[in-house]
Amino acid sequence: MPYRQSLVVPALGLRREIDRLFEDTFGMDAWNRHGIAWAPSVDVREDDHELVLALELPGVKPSDVEITADNGVLTIKGEKHEMRKEGDEGTRYHVVERSYGGFARSFQMPKGLDEAKIAAEYTNGVLTIRVPKTALAQPRRIAINTSESGSANGGSQTAEVKKANK
Repeated sequence: MPYRQSLVVPALGLRREIDRLFEDTFGMDAWNRHGIAWAPSVDVREDDHELVLALELPGVKPSDVEITADNGVLTIKGEKHEMRKEGDEGTRYHVVERSYGGFARSFQMPKGLDEAKIAAEYTNGVLTIRVPKTALAQPRRIAINTSESGSANGGSQTAEVKKANK
């Protein structure tokens, strides 16, 4: 166990150093101004009846979130407002790890989902979006109209295409 911990700790230290380098170089405000903002974590699962997306949005009000579905793309946009106040002379922050600002996540939905029946609920900081599946179109028989000049009545005949049973 000590060997494993010795590998994890340096990796976390390296991550902190890289984060600090970016913060010192660009500043978090610059990241958000240039469109590099935070993205909420998401779980996507599917069963026989629906596709379910669960997004972690702690500290985000449901009124600050917009969900749209257009041409098979589900998009979730929103904003997490910062709790700190500028000019607060009596408070110093030693560590700031939580992300703030706008976010957007888009997902290409597979075929066979009913976009008109998408439902969303927000509970304990988790936004759950349910997209029900639709019944897929089944193959159907198509009539083929033929005109045969050699027929006795000179009219057209109708033949049905039959699916080969294997």
